[in-house]
Formats: sequence, C-alpha cells, structure tokens
Amino acid sequence: MEYSLQSYDGAFPCEVTIDEDNGRFMLRNADTSGQVFNNIEDLIHWVEDNWQAEQFTQPDEYTNMLLSLKRHLVNRRNTFN
Repeated sequence: MEYSLQSYDGAFPCEVTIDEDNGRFMLRNADTSGQVFNNIEDLIHWVEDNWQAEQFTQPDEYTNMLLSLKRHLVNRRNTFN
C-alpha cells in the first residue's frame, strides 16, 4: 500500500509505504525527511502523533488513509488469530 498526501508545508508530497511482504513500513515528510518503522502499529502511532488532517490540502485523504491503515491492521490481526 502506498499513499501520497500533499501538505501545505512543502512542494513534495508526504508519502506512506506499507510493504509487509518485504518488511517495509516507512513514510516521508513534506520536508523530505523520513521515518522507518518496525511494524504498521508503530507507523500508525507516529502518524497520529505527528500529522493532522488540517496540514494537508485534502484533509479527507489523510482521514481515509488513517482509516485504511487501521482496517488493514485489524484484518491482519484477524487473519493470524
């Protein structure tokens, strides 16, 4: 899964990448700095703590991305239980 969100803070979009097959959980901020996480849970917590819908030109895209990530996490947990 990949998401691209245009922020008011920079020319480059913020990007979120979830690639469970290759163990890649990362994001790029509008200033092109990045974060790498060990799992999707840590990525979701970081996003909730550091990004807000209002910082994006399309706030609903942020909300939909976060809901999609949480649904994916729940589905993954249900698959392994």
